[in-house]
Amino acid sequence: MGQFLSNCSIDSLNVAAQVLKDGSLVAFPTETVYGLGADANNELAVARIYEVKGRPADHPLIVHIADIKYLEQWISEIPEYAIELARAFWPGPMTLILKRSAMAKDFITGNQDTVGIRIPNNSLALGLLEAFHKIGGAGIAAPSANRFGQVSPTTAAAVSEEIGDYLAETDFVLDGGQSEVGLESTIIDCTSVAPSILRPGAITDLMIEDVTKFKVSENIDKDLSGLEIRVSGSLENHYAPKAKVILDQIPIAGSGFIALENIPTPTGVIRLAAPKSVEEFARVLYESMREGDHQNLATIFIEQPMGEGLAVAIRDRLSRSARGR
Repeated sequence: MGQFLSNCSIDSLNVAAQVLKDGSLVAFPTETVYGLGADANNELAVARIYEVKGRPADHPLIVHIADIKYLEQWISEIPEYAIELARAFWPGPMTLILKRSAMAKDFITGNQDTVGIRIPNNSLALGLLEAFHKIGGAGIAAPSANRFGQVSPTTAAAVSEEIGDYLAETDFVLDGGQSEVGLESTIIDCTSVAPSILRPGAITDLMIEDVTKFKVSENIDKDLSGLEIRVSGSLENHYAPKAKVILDQIPIAGSGFIALENIPTPTGVIRLAAPKSVEEFARVLYESMREGDHQNLATIFIEQPMGEGLAVAIRDRLSRSARGR
């Protein structure tokens, strides 16, 4: 079990940065979900991420950096529209897939010639990244801090529950409260003449089109494992609790239920969440699924939010979670 740091002072961030430099793992909050971080240049440390998560070895990781000035170390080329996206939405819940430099090794990229990069919009994450850069670190590789295919953690307690038994004494967990967005970052392929969304998130197609003036193509609700570029969260079965997830059907007595506040709870059904908005729906979704598992519910019924924007990302995650593990 790793050590918990809930009083995240500058000193403790410096300690956590040194832990990463020494080859151990640090779970840390971002605005999307909690990440499980390792020194992105340390092959043995990165291998431990895969071991702790039970993650397939060809599944690429996202490299987190603190500032755009560190980007050029990791990439070999960047189109103008990707620079515009970086300026518009970083720090923020957006990952750019770009042609990699020699620094981005196969053990990060899943043997692909591309690398995913992001700057998180969370003060603790940025503080950790800055402290890491100061002692010579180039970037922190970090997928979500959960066992592979399961529900991403949005609190430090959920990290402990998910992977605590797999962490070593030298690993750290930084407690920064609940993640604000609650869904993983938008992943945008920037290796072609126009951007395309490989995983939807809080940075939506309309936001991307507004900045780049390109029409954005999307690969939503598909099994992307056959795509030329493999990215995090792209497998058909993903984001799944232990309970069976059933979408857009009337819930039966004794089952869990997640729906917007204006949708009533049928008699005998256990209401797990009644968010007032799509944003709140995204923020509480994973914790609500976890709560269903805590209550040993066999089934969780979820009424999906309709519409564009963040609702698209919610429906993407739910379509995968409904397919189970």
